[in-house]
Amino acid sequence: MTIKALVAATCVAAITASASSAAFAQAAAPAAPAAPAVTHGPALPGVCTVSVEGAIGTSTVGKYVQTRLQQIATQVEAELTAEQNAIQNEAKTLEGQRASLDQNTFETRAAALQVKANAYQRKEQQRSREMQATQQKALGRVYQELSPIIGQVYQQRQCSLLINRESVVISNPAMDISQPVVTALNAKITQFTFDRERLDQTTAAPAAAAAPATRK
Repeated sequence: MTIKALVAATCVAAITASASSAAFAQAAAPAAPAAPAVTHGPALPGVCTVSVEGAIGTSTVGKYVQTRLQQIATQVEAELTAEQNAIQNEAKTLEGQRASLDQNTFETRAAALQVKANAYQRKEQQRSREMQATQQKALGRVYQELSPIIGQVYQQRQCSLLINRESVVISNPAMDISQPVVTALNAKITQFTFDRERLDQTTAAPAAAAAPATRK
């Protein structure tokens, strides 16, 4: 996966996991014809619906996470683009000097350049995994904050059954508890600090943890 594709995939994945599908579908595709007006039957007592994705996507903290992920992805792209350009420029320079170099010198420098290119590819793959881990951890924090709120609103509304709104085609809006969930989440948290996960550090951590403890 190229880094530009990574940026796009990161944004799409964050949107999919944390944003209202309707809001972002309008930005990504031509507006669909307006659905015909629907007359709902009476709200079912004790039956509630909630859009977890919509709640996160419209919440202050959800929007912050999406913006922060995009910032980190842009930083990663800048880092890799600079390194990629340097390798490409070195390759062009070497190719331009090919006629003036003896075969052994050219092959030695070409081999050294290939080592750099291989290292770059490994770094690009690692950054891709780090972005995925960063996204999962950040959204996991939001879900952690949201989960007890859903339970609280569920009890406040005296629900007996809670259904994920994304799993149903149409439901009576009177049964939807998404907005009070968003309101409570906004009151609880609006943002938190997080940076790109560093997998090279996390892989070294288990080895350190496995070392026998010494008594003093």
